[in-house]
Amino acid sequence: MRDGISLAILAIVLGQTSFLSGDDSNAHLPLSPEALQGEWLSDGYGEVFRFDREFLHIFQLTTHSCIAAETAIRNRNSSNSAEAVFVSGSDVMRLRAGTSPETRWFHFDGSVSNILIQRASSAPEPCQRSLADTAVTNYQAFWDTFAEQYPFFELHNVDWIAVDKKFRPQVTNTTTLENLFKIFRDMLQPLHDAHTGIDAESIHQEFHGYRPAMDRMQRKNAGRIAQIIESRYVKGGLRDFCHRKLQYGLLMDSVGYLRINSFEGFSADEAFASQADELETALDEIFKNSTKLTGLIIDVRINPGGSDAFGISIASRLAGSEYLAYSKVARNDIHDPKHHTAPQPVVVHVSLQPGFWGPVVLLTSSDSVSAAETFSMALLGRQPHVTSVGQNTQGVFSDVLDRKLPNGWIVSLPNEVYISKNGQTFDGTGVPPDVEVPVFSSEDLANNRDTAIEKALELLKHSHAD
Repeated sequence: MRDGISLAILAIVLGQTSFLSGDDSNAHLPLSPEALQGEWLSDGYGEVFRFDREFLHIFQLTTHSCIAAETAIRNRNSSNSAEAVFVSGSDVMRLRAGTSPETRWFHFDGSVSNILIQRASSAPEPCQRSLADTAVTNYQAFWDTFAEQYPFFELHNVDWIAVDKKFRPQVTNTTTLENLFKIFRDMLQPLHDAHTGIDAESIHQEFHGYRPAMDRMQRKNAGRIAQIIESRYVKGGLRDFCHRKLQYGLLMDSVGYLRINSFEGFSADEAFASQADELETALDEIFKNSTKLTGLIIDVRINPGGSDAFGISIASRLAGSEYLAYSKVARNDIHDPKHHTAPQPVVVHVSLQPGFWGPVVLLTSSDSVSAAETFSMALLGRQPHVTSVGQNTQGVFSDVLDRKLPNGWIVSLPNEVYISKNGQTFDGTGVPPDVEVPVFSSEDLANNRDTAIEKALELLKHSHAD
């Protein structure tokens, strides 16, 4: 791994631990297999961590269930004595000293925050018994998961207890998988939350929520939109980076155009470190001649998300001084959706690699989803101010919490809240633009125009004149 990546990405997320603990007195708490042996419970997230010599077993906990989710093996090749590293496929998990001898910080590569875990005297009661795979137990695990982890019922005007009263009587042990899937889908649809979903692989069905006001024609027209931008506005074509997830070119002679199509999939290797390497190499190339630019337009209007850490890394290339991007909290009371963990600050540091510190315009739409939205938040505190143009983003920010049901289906939901420096949250509504203009309207498509890019160029022209 390149040193620049360690500074720009991994240090961003792992470096929060000492800040959160408030002191370094616990920095040398033992991370040996003997010291970790046993059961640990997460603060929020509903997870049980069982360390068994060289293995880490993760279980997903509700009031009535405890389901094995993942097993990772300790990586003895890690050169950092301050952490214990566990690997499961392409997933890398790190453990560091906590706030006391009985706590540790758990970090999943790709996230910009950590999970505080605390030693337990024994396994929770649901983990001490087996769980049958029936329609009734699957329903209970599904309902409990949302009841205990989802923080946005009030935001979406959904009474989850009333939902239970309506749908629970429809579930018996003779309910087919197809009918059970339909029931789950009908329970989630009213949330209109793009971070909720069901992956029922055994019956080849899936469901993903979405905000009803979103114009889903944008993705269908993505090819046409790209053709208009590249033929009418880009000079000399766009260069592809990171498996076409990043594209860069010039609009006019001195305005850069960076289109970010995703915040994941940057390399053939799914490992976070490999993707980070590809991204940093691409950014070095993109910004190597940035002193010649008078402005930069960043386009995330069609971007389904990915890793928040990559958005923070890109933001660091635009930062002339350090600032708070946002803070994160997670729901941590199974009875109170408004009770949260302590805030974890996520900071944009100044990168030592090539970047751009002049005027920037960000293009957003309702198809800017998840990590594209946290990236938008990460630019709010940048100076000089990044002007956003377009429409509100989708309105989902949390890392997706994937939970396994007894039948193997995967249920997805958010359990975190992102908070701006000014105390604002944008769940449901999305991050609003500074300048609202139509995005890929039928009129624009018919006339081979991109109103948002034209407005961005106009703003940069005035900024340069000032």
